[in-house]
Amino acid sequence: MTLLVLGLAIFLGVHSISIFADPWRNRLIGRLGEGPFKGLYSLIALLGLILIIWGYGQARLTPELLYSPPMWLRHVSLVLLLPVFPLLFAAYLPGRISQTLKHPMLVAVKLWALAHLLANGMLADVLLFGGFLAWAVADRISLKRRQPRKTPALPGTPMNDAIAVVGGLVVYGLFMIWLHKALIGVSPVAI
Repeated sequence: MTLLVLGLAIFLGVHSISIFADPWRNRLIGRLGEGPFKGLYSLIALLGLILIIWGYGQARLTPELLYSPPMWLRHVSLVLLLPVFPLLFAAYLPGRISQTLKHPMLVAVKLWALAHLLANGMLADVLLFGGFLAWAVADRISLKRRQPRKTPALPGTPMNDAIAVVGGLVVYGLFMIWLHKALIGVSPVAI
């Protein structure tokens, strides 16, 4: 469990710099340059992600039950997960979806985390998905107070929305049928 907590602290910590220390982040970029900052940021995030994966895998070997969700919540979680991949795609393909939601990736993270909390009651699950849910909520609140950054973006088109929805639903289907079992070792649906 220690590796999971350490990984979450590192991964979510580096992703929280803008939430808690945006002026420091901006000074650091000024000192290092944007490229080196992004490189260092990416390495730290990758280390955290590796520790999360390793720690979560280890924690699943000795599970500690906190609550046992009823079976019907698994069905609710499958519905909550349906828009997650389209929202992730929409974060990078500007259109009406991203314009309406402002931050579709944060909405996707919240839905993903909430759905997994509804379907899983082990301590490691609560730490992992609860940590991501808390981070996404804090980041969304913070975004309302922070000065928006100029970021390069593609022009928004209805085609981007169509690509996000269709592509996201295809990936959702692949995850439900095969990828979740292949990558995580657990099938979300009985086939």
